[in-house]
Amino acid sequence: MKIREIEAFDAFMKHGTTSAAAAALMTSQSMVSRLLSSLEEELGFSLFKRSRNQLKPTEEAFLYHSSVLRLMASIRDTQKDAEAIFNNQLGNVVVAAQPVFCDTFLLDVIQRFKKNHPNVGVRMIDAGLQELLKMIDNNTCDVALGITLEASAYGASVTNLARCSARCIMHHEHELATEEVVSISQLNNQAFVELMSDSPLRTRIDYNFQTRDITRHISTELRHMRGVCALVERGVGVAVIDPTAELLLHNTSVVSKPLEPTIDWEIALLKSKSRPLSQVADSFCKEIYYEIDNLKKIGILKPLT
Repeated sequence: MKIREIEAFDAFMKHGTTSAAAAALMTSQSMVSRLLSSLEEELGFSLFKRSRNQLKPTEEAFLYHSSVLRLMASIRDTQKDAEAIFNNQLGNVVVAAQPVFCDTFLLDVIQRFKKNHPNVGVRMIDAGLQELLKMIDNNTCDVALGITLEASAYGASVTNLARCSARCIMHHEHELATEEVVSISQLNNQAFVELMSDSPLRTRIDYNFQTRDITRHISTELRHMRGVCALVERGVGVAVIDPTAELLLHNTSVVSKPLEPTIDWEIALLKSKSRPLSQVADSFCKEIYYEIDNLKKIGILKPLT
């Protein structure tokens, strides 16, 4: 059966005559009659009783119309979905990111994105580096944010966004809190709050401290930077953090200092090489770019050199 036949039947059942149905569909009365006859032939049962050029619906017509009403509602929903997709207002975005980004600036990205795309679902997954790269490789996320420069081996397209310089944080009553810059040598024999050993930042810290023969006493290890900052505020130890974690320090007793020599890396946006982005995912990326630019302006992140 054809959609035009269904529309003619629905119009007739709603308006009662072929002339009224024709007016509703902006077609001729003879066309409506032909469409109704064709529909009856395809269905194999009578929809109307005919007498003196008048049509009266059969009981089967009323039963069938209940099904047609559901079909027409579904068609309208499909049309609305098509319009929403065209206007970038329907779909889902899956974002994988290292936990510190999920706890900080990505929350602002999502807030702004949802204001402009209220009907688009967002799923944010905090992931370690290896998990994040696997998600890009098997297309279980749309985009990912990490600090790796080796993502191309995992089928990822890499866009470097900004440069990060590690910060050293401590309680404001700590002996190093008055220093303008903290030398790595000053951290020898200090108590540390650390990320877990599989963190890319932890790997960089371990390498830099070991090559300088700096001994640190690891007090506590956590997966999330939010917990690291919270324990530093409680005086458990000092920590070396991603600069975006400074966004977690507002209204706390923690102070942040630059390190000398610096420990630098780049934050990167990862996309699949094999799967194009949807329009909504591309819009989400634009919000990420906007937020990264904001973080550069306030000095949290640095421009690429």
